[in-house]
Amino acid sequence: MKILGLMVLCTMAALPQQVVIRAARLFDGKSETLQTPGLVVVENGRIVGVGGGAVLKPGAQVIELGDATLLPGFMDAHVHLVQERGLDDRQDLVDRQARTPAEMALLATKYLKTTLDAGFTTVRNLGAPAFVDVAMRNAIARGAIAGPRILAASKGLGSLGGHCDPMNGVRPEFFGREPDWRDGVVDSPESARQAVRYNIKYGADLIKMCATGGVLSRNNDVDSPQMTQAEIDAIIDEAHAKGKKVAAHAHGATGAKRAIRAGIDSIEHGSFLDEEALTMMKQKGTFFVPTLHAYWSLVEAEKKGSVMDPRTKAKMNMAGRRIDETFRSAAARGIRIAFGTDAGVGIHGTNAEEFVLMVKGGMKPIDALRAATSVDAELFGIANEVGSLQGGMIADIVAVPGNPVEDITKTRDVFFVMQGGKVVKNAR
Repeated sequence: MKILGLMVLCTMAALPQQVVIRAARLFDGKSETLQTPGLVVVENGRIVGVGGGAVLKPGAQVIELGDATLLPGFMDAHVHLVQERGLDDRQDLVDRQARTPAEMALLATKYLKTTLDAGFTTVRNLGAPAFVDVAMRNAIARGAIAGPRILAASKGLGSLGGHCDPMNGVRPEFFGREPDWRDGVVDSPESARQAVRYNIKYGADLIKMCATGGVLSRNNDVDSPQMTQAEIDAIIDEAHAKGKKVAAHAHGATGAKRAIRAGIDSIEHGSFLDEEALTMMKQKGTFFVPTLHAYWSLVEAEKKGSVMDPRTKAKMNMAGRRIDETFRSAAARGIRIAFGTDAGVGIHGTNAEEFVLMVKGGMKPIDALRAATSVDAELFGIANEVGSLQGGMIADIVAVPGNPVEDITKTRDVFFVMQGGKVVKNAR
């Protein structure tokens, strides 16, 4: 992928000829068990050797990390890097309308660095106004700012008054006109295709659409379908024709099933998925991104005294009561579960809490680690570049203390991060 190659190119000039990273153990991103000892050899931003068979050159830089586990750089399939929810929904609404795209991007530099330091070297940003995430992606790829490698969705596409309507909950005269397909709001298959083409024209790597209502948007039910089958068909057909994947925000089963029928690549959230929806996902190989972190974040914010509209709180509780059951059912069926947090709803940099929540929900620790590495890489369409520790891959490598298979909470304590062959964090 062009953006990945650019990341390596920008870092090559500053890299030593060969770097050897050693630790007690290693997870390659795909295997059922850890390898011991852990050893990865890096040259020019790429992995050239793993394990005992790797060839070490004289004069190589050796990084000894001791009783730790090496893993592929973590990936997050669902983040919102241009925002971070505060403790007052009313103030958040004002801030979203008042901030210029430039201010959003400047504030986001903190979120970008925090996410990278937490070990997340590649993410999908699922929704941002004014192509801010495209600009951030390009700046990171050029080495101008630090942050995870971004696959940008730009503006989410949805119905008038739906979860992806940027003016939802704001009086009409504020905007001057009803938003249209340039703003991500579609009301026909034709305008849906225009919106897809518009996003791609200005740099989107994938398309995000809202098939149902949401928790934090106003004036819509969390589980109600919000787009017709024909509109969803048009979005996915147009995106796939242009080689772009599509992610569907979908809490409710009816909207999710419309997206699954149309060939959606991933269902995000999926709180109220029913047996039919899960069966369809298994048959079609649809990825499920449960974003357990989102509900956990809202509960944690409540403990800190967050102010939430009563309608929003009711929707939060509805979704929260169902998501654990849905997650367990999806895992039991062998549906491909990818790692995504909805960070931005919660605090950036706490992404690893998703590992803990997945394991609490019944997933094996090794499967949770795989979800954030090779499974996400497959969903992103870049498994030939990142997501595993093997020869020829981009050198995205993180280290955690101890053994995360024995104690998944170790993923919260990433102390070493290499991105594209460049060490960006080493707290040892």
